[in-house]
Amino acid sequence: MKLLILDRDGVINQDSDAYIKSLEEWIPIPGAIEAIAQLSKAGWTVAVATNQSGIARGYYSVEVLDAMHQRLRDLVQAQGGEVGLIVYCPHGPNDGCRCRKPLPGMLQNISEHYHTTLAGIWFVGDSASDLDAAMAVDSQPVLVKTGKGQRTLGKSLPAGTLIFEDLAEVARTLIHNAGASHA
Repeated sequence: MKLLILDRDGVINQDSDAYIKSLEEWIPIPGAIEAIAQLSKAGWTVAVATNQSGIARGYYSVEVLDAMHQRLRDLVQAQGGEVGLIVYCPHGPNDGCRCRKPLPGMLQNISEHYHTTLAGIWFVGDSASDLDAAMAVDSQPVLVKTGKGQRTLGKSLPAGTLIFEDLAEVARTLIHNAGASHA
């Protein structure tokens, strides 16, 4: 199985320190929707793992989050592709859950859903917590410079972290180097 796991805010859509609280604020990063569709059409399963503490904070509802994810699915489908499993953590940073990145709970849920190991699977994110979550399940940490990616570049990165401009560059690399996900 060719599986790719993505963070959402800052990788697929614009991020905001004030949170993405409405469907109107959910704005795809240029090239991201096309990248997901191209990966899907090339045989990749694209899953999403996203912290959504805005739910715990009362900034938006699960229904609003579901509408954002439906918009993502609709836009990718309009390009001929498909989005796989989307998992999210609705908890705040002090809620003591096992799913909030950098903890591995969401990634483990994806692994169980697809009945596959995550060793070497690329997990694409824009923050240190994404990279740490990847390391916790032996995935390949991949940093994009979109979202908080530029800030994250200034921090200590896990050894072997791959760095790309954006999700479109990740997609081009994976599609043109079919074996790259199992490096």
